[in-house]
Amino acid sequence: MDHPVMTDDTVVTFGLLKQLHISPEPTREYCYGKIHRCVVTQADPDYLGSITIDAGLLRASGILPHTKVEVVNISRKDSARIMTYVIEGPENSGVICLNGAAAHHFTRGDLAIIMAYERVPVSQIPHRQHRAIRVNGEEGIVEGNTNKIVENKVHTTPSLSELGEPENNRFGEKYSDPEHQAEVVALKR
Repeated sequence: MDHPVMTDDTVVTFGLLKQLHISPEPTREYCYGKIHRCVVTQADPDYLGSITIDAGLLRASGILPHTKVEVVNISRKDSARIMTYVIEGPENSGVICLNGAAAHHFTRGDLAIIMAYERVPVSQIPHRQHRAIRVNGEEGIVEGNTNKIVENKVHTTPSLSELGEPENNRFGEKYSDPEHQAEVVALKR
């Protein structure tokens, strides 16, 4: 028996979805790429929205231009979290520029995390890969050395049956850089 599914202005049955090769399977938002602890190089409220990101950082994180990202300001206590879309910036420039209304929540020198998501059928999430790159944002804005990649990790998502296995537990995972580990320990005190 076909059960109706509501979409925009029409009612479509599961039978029709199957004929069109559209899965009625539930989906989840999956974080497929992240740029961690980048430094904001510019904030331009007069530009028409978006975030401009160095092309090399986009390539390393798997984030494509014109796709939606979430950006979190980790330098401020209000911890602004905005959604916008990506514009490709010059390769190896280190540029991270918040544009338009988003520029009111970030200033030059703030540290940020940029996360990209995709909608994925639940059955395709196990063993899917999440790319996380960490850059040298803590070093600030330095001509020719801003937002350079210092760590590039790929995490494979476990299935529900693989949860609890030690290799899947990332609790307490630290950065490989000893200076940052000391900073994390100091914050815990």
